[in-house]
Formats: sequence, C-alpha cells, structure tokens
Amino acid sequence: MNSEGAGRLLNVVDVEATCWPDSPPPGVVSEIIEIGLTVVDLDAAERVGRHRILVRPVRSTVGAFCTELTGLTQDEVEGGVSFPEACRLLATEHRSGARPWASWGDYDRHQFVRQCRATGTPYPFGRSHTNAKAVFTEARGLRKRPGMAQALRIAGLPLEGRHHRGEDDAWNIAALVLQLAGRGGWPRM
Repeated sequence: MNSEGAGRLLNVVDVEATCWPDSPPPGVVSEIIEIGLTVVDLDAAERVGRHRILVRPVRSTVGAFCTELTGLTQDEVEGGVSFPEACRLLATEHRSGARPWASWGDYDRHQFVRQCRATGTPYPFGRSHTNAKAVFTEARGLRKRPGMAQALRIAGLPLEGRHHRGEDDAWNIAALVLQLAGRGGWPRM
C-alpha cells in the first residue's frame, strides 16, 4: 500500500484533439480539447477514478468533422480550462508527475510534448509511461497493433460509452490494462 491508502496506482490517459479530415488548415495546429483520465489500482484490480478535463483551444477550433468524431462542440470546449491550467490540474489533482501513466499508443504522449513546447507549459507527467497498445500487442502475440476498439473485441470486453471521447476511451483502455495485469502481462512498476 502507498501513502494514499491504495495499492499501485496508474493513470490511464486518453486525449481528444482538434482534427480535420485531411491536414489542418494553414496556420492552424491540432490542440488537446479533452483529457480523459482513469485511475487504476493495480493491486485491487479495479478502476477507482474517472475524470474528464475539457480544454479550450487557442490556435484552432472544433469543426464539423471533429464534432462528428468526438461529439465535442466548439461551444462545449469554450467552457473548458486553458491548456496550462489543465496541466496544473493533472499535476495537483492526479499526481501525474509522480504516478506512472499509460495511453493507447504514443500519440497522447507526443501531443502533450508538442503542446507543452509550443505553449511553454511544464510537461505534467513523469518519465514512467507505458504504451498499452504495444504491451497488448506483445502479450497477445499479434503482428499488427490494433486500435482500442479492435483490442476490446479481441479481449472480449465491451466498448463502454462513446469511442473517441477521452473520458470513455481512458475507461476502456483501463479495462484492457486490468485484463493484461490479471494475466501477468502488464509490466511491473
């Protein structure tokens, strides 16, 4: 047990960002608009927290394609916090600098690195990141790395909520992490 009275805690993170069917328009960059975070207690083998942070973009907007994919609208994200504030919340409320974290693939980690550099915001995470997609692929002996929805089908788990909604995707990725951990396929922290 750690000092929080819980077992080994892991933050599972999934972000949604502004997006377009092709390349971004000139002068526009993809920005995080939602951070989904599920806290997993690996010792208790359960998801113990589900969180969502809406983030207000400043160099892009949520268009029709992005709304169709994520369900998020420009009006909705306008009510979010700034990216620096979102990173501060991750650090203070979710111990992101001290707690290990995982995401499905490396996109989320790279997006945070890019956006932190572009905005001068301190990177909110520590060094302990696990690419859950790579772990799943190796544990299952697959040749190709599956998307999250395909991985849920392979694992025999339901897709809960809406795909491409950060809060729901983090929850579903956490279910995959727990299944991997239950089979001894999740790396020790």
